[in-house]
Amino acid sequence: MSGAVLGAAGIATAAADTVCAHCGLPAPAGRRFCCPGCAAAFETIQGLGLGSYYARRVLDPAARAPRPEGADRWDLSRYVTTDAKARNTLTLAVDGLQCGACVWLIESALAQDPALLQGRVNMTTRRLRLVWEGGAAEADRFVAAVERLGYRLVPFDAACLAAAADRTGQALLRALAVAGFAAANVMLSSVAVWAGLAQGMGPATRELLHWVSALVAMPAIAYAGMPFFRSAFAALRQRRTNMDVPVSIGVILVTAMSLAETMRGGEHAYFDSAVSLLFFLLIGRVLDHRARGRARATAEQLLTLRATEVAVIQPDGTTRRSPQENVAPGACILVAAGERIGVDGVVERGAAPLDTSLVTGESLPVQAGPGTQVFAGTLNLGEPITVRATATGSATLLAECARLIEAAEARRGRFVVLADRVARRYAPTVHAAAALTFLWWWYVQGAPFGTALLTACAVLIITCPCALALAVPAVQVIATGRLFQRGILLKSPTALERLAEADTVVFDKTGTLTEPVLALVETPGLDRAALHAAAALAAASRHPLARSLVAAAGPVAAAEGVQEVAGQGLRCGDVRLGSRAFAGDPA
Repeated sequence: MSGAVLGAAGIATAAADTVCAHCGLPAPAGRRFCCPGCAAAFETIQGLGLGSYYARRVLDPAARAPRPEGADRWDLSRYVTTDAKARNTLTLAVDGLQCGACVWLIESALAQDPALLQGRVNMTTRRLRLVWEGGAAEADRFVAAVERLGYRLVPFDAACLAAAADRTGQALLRALAVAGFAAANVMLSSVAVWAGLAQGMGPATRELLHWVSALVAMPAIAYAGMPFFRSAFAALRQRRTNMDVPVSIGVILVTAMSLAETMRGGEHAYFDSAVSLLFFLLIGRVLDHRARGRARATAEQLLTLRATEVAVIQPDGTTRRSPQENVAPGACILVAAGERIGVDGVVERGAAPLDTSLVTGESLPVQAGPGTQVFAGTLNLGEPITVRATATGSATLLAECARLIEAAEARRGRFVVLADRVARRYAPTVHAAAALTFLWWWYVQGAPFGTALLTACAVLIITCPCALALAVPAVQVIATGRLFQRGILLKSPTALERLAEADTVVFDKTGTLTEPVLALVETPGLDRAALHAAAALAAASRHPLARSLVAAAGPVAAAEGVQEVAGQGLRCGDVRLGSRAFAGDPA
């Protein structure tokens, strides 16, 4: 470890004349750090024995870490939740994460506090999850330890995270558009050159087409390749490699060779290959970004199923709309028909069928009355009811489900850990293979320098470990989101890996095997007129059985003056639709 610390210090000293030794921002002449906060963070990292962080990290100029002294303070107790085992949990957004080295640094620093049971950073969601036993006030110590490293911890804000992801996605789309435009136009010139070689094209015409390709391709490569070049340059500046280094070297060498061939009037140029490679790589980056964005919103999608505002019953009997997180336990909430319940609680007055599929997985509604326990996110399908809150905000069962999803995404499965370990060693292996390929073709086989270099570039590009390092984590994150969309909550990151070894599947209830939407089964002799009459009454109700009748009957005008009797059925004058007893059938 000491060697790593000395190496990091040497790097920092060499760069002190132009950039800050900690954050990489411009520093005043003659100073190692841009501000006292970075100096303090640097000393803290070295004091913890984590100086190798500076050799691991990759600085992104577009996403600098905030300076530590600008961190705002807030009341952490509002965001701490305590479970039945008296364990406290706090989830915060980390501002300033740039690469896997940041994750390693934060987790390593937190691991030195024996009071902390778990301190895990999710790079995809950019969140830190802290779990400890003891008082909630200890959270201040954990947060301070992270902020001393130069990161800023803030309450999680899905809107801010989505805005940052949108900016990144837009930048990738612009780069993709430029690469696609250039690839199509350069390919036209290349096709003309290829056809001309067989038809006796003159050198002057071929050289003109090569120059046209160069004028289109080189600006496009410089712009569209920036996501790869920036990442590769930052890694090399820290004396390390990443997945973008071999791709960047290959693209730059191919472009330089093509320009040299064009300038000397050679027969072959490879601008089309370079820009087309960037185009296809950017397609992968855009698709990966979108897929991760959809999966990253899984927990937020779950929380959107609860009511953002609830109607709180005041002492004088009136109601006042209030954000659900501001409601205190013990308050009485009025839940209207068709409204989602925003808190966990117990029904005090009224009776209505509730859609509890979010909690139980059962598609059939459950009749709720006084004394029935209800949960946030369930849907009231009948008459208004009054609920006395027992848990609100982050203490609800719905919020706990969201935390389970976040925890599952944060933990790493066996294959994810293996892929990360192999990917770190893969890039140097690729560079060595490319160098050996070049020496073999040039020195042993006696091939021309250009041919040997072009073959080495092909090795750099084709053997890029992008799939190895990105595919496995992406599969875990995306699978979690897809399963949730199908009503399955994944709690363990190794569940998918262990599923391949399962030989028996046991279901605990029939509701997990049925379709989520009820449908009317056609029977011989069904009276279509009676069905339309029933559908006219059912159109006034939100009950799943009523909806199935309307769907089976097709377009039908809703009857007027329909009254819904909770737990029994619908009534319109002398016409009734519901249970046998309610409809007057004694059978």
